[in-house]
Amino acid sequence: MKATEVPEISGAYLFRATPHADARGFFCRTFDADVVRSVGLDPAAFVQDSVSRSVRGVLRGLHLRSGAGEAKLVRCSNGRIFDVVVDLRPDSPTYLGRAFFELSGETQTTLYIPAGCAHGFQSLTETSDVSYRIDRPHDPAEDVTIAFDDPDLAIDWPLPVTSVSARDREAASLADFLKHREG
Repeated sequence: MKATEVPEISGAYLFRATPHADARGFFCRTFDADVVRSVGLDPAAFVQDSVSRSVRGVLRGLHLRSGAGEAKLVRCSNGRIFDVVVDLRPDSPTYLGRAFFELSGETQTTLYIPAGCAHGFQSLTETSDVSYRIDRPHDPAEDVTIAFDDPDLAIDWPLPVTSVSARDREAASLADFLKHREG
């Protein structure tokens, strides 16, 4: 497993696994505390694991948490997704930066998203399973959603959006989010 920085998002990393494939399928390490520690992250900080399953065209996001925020490790364990991170940390050198990734079950690459960044993804395959490891227990009262189709973000989602949650459909614009946070 190898860690590489994401230049568009300060403090974000990709942890690239090395799947060992043979006639049976593959095996790979998807989390290595020593590699996580090597980039200055505390592997013991992650306290909750979750998984979501989506079908082709489903879009989830853009989500983040208020308060102390939430750092997370995200990995597509099955299928393929188009993954998006937006840096919403006012003091970050990459403030309002965006990064785009294709994560897949084939590569088992894990993306580390620092607290204060919005995250979303779209399923590119008939079924996509996404695994999350977060650094504090989930509190729904701190959930924040920004419109996935906000023109200020101009995210070019690769497929027509087939389904979003009511929360995602009714999300605030980026401008409203920033105004509310500052005000």
